[in-house]
Amino acid sequence: MSNGGFLKSKTPVKKAKQDRPYLGKKSAYRYLYTRFLFVLPLSLLAVFLHGQQTIRVSDEPVVNSMVRITGGTFMMGSPANEPGRLNNEGPQRQVTVSSFYIGRFPVTQREFEEVMGVNPSTFRGANLPVERVSWFDAVEFANRMSIRAGLTPAYTIRGNSVTWNREANGYRLPTEAEWEFACRAGTQTPFNAGNSASDVGWHVGNSGGRTHPVGQKLPNNWGLYDMHGNVLEWCWDWYGAFTTEPQVNPQGPSWGAGRVYRGGSWRFEPHQTRSAFRFRNNPALRINFVGFRLARNAEEQPLTAAVDAYTAAPQIR
Repeated sequence: MSNGGFLKSKTPVKKAKQDRPYLGKKSAYRYLYTRFLFVLPLSLLAVFLHGQQTIRVSDEPVVNSMVRITGGTFMMGSPANEPGRLNNEGPQRQVTVSSFYIGRFPVTQREFEEVMGVNPSTFRGANLPVERVSWFDAVEFANRMSIRAGLTPAYTIRGNSVTWNREANGYRLPTEAEWEFACRAGTQTPFNAGNSASDVGWHVGNSGGRTHPVGQKLPNNWGLYDMHGNVLEWCWDWYGAFTTEPQVNPQGPSWGAGRVYRGGSWRFEPHQTRSAFRFRNNPALRINFVGFRLARNAEEQPLTAAVDAYTAAPQIR
């Protein structure tokens, strides 16, 4: 809100006799008293909300179910002639990933607050993606979700040291390769559905300078939403340059210049929300355009409601 949320009229106030019948002294005092009671709370509310923006969304929680992704082989990265391509998106190479589960949506504020007891987000709304969460916050959330669901936590966390038990059946972050494989859903085009960035995601050109409720844009062929824009999504991997050799279940280097995030965000240019766009940052970063979504190892049998804590909420679609 501009001007601290207060509006200042430039129209001069007319005398009472010119715009309304004379009220009498008692009626006039009653009118002013009522106006005071109405305007003051709104003014205080405007001050309170300054710097913390709220959007009205449905009170019904979005169902963030896990989608089973059947493993396969794809070309990871972007071709040299793709518009908007960055050098770190290549060289393209053949990558194979095993089957896994991944969240239909990014983690929402309702989900995060229910598990962690806090909501760090700048833009408030139950079905908005949680943001201002670090990579460390994301792995801690994953472990707590696992414990709540009776699963084996995927991570051992000792301060800033995090190790991944790759055999654990608990929630975790997707690897960068899993993320791109799931995002593309069998496509090799810059975006996974529609004809433009605006069909599938929120970016600087259509976001209005904020996040939006999950699931409002087109899904990809595998039913995943918001893989383009809205919030960047943390991945497990340390950032590193691509190699030319084919890889199977790559998990990134043992160390790097930062942790990878993918997908672009509400404040990025459209070409920075493409399937191949990749960047990295300090894993301790908390900023209002970075969130995450969860993944899990695939098991022999599909996930059940008793195991998948995400399915506890009613469906709104």
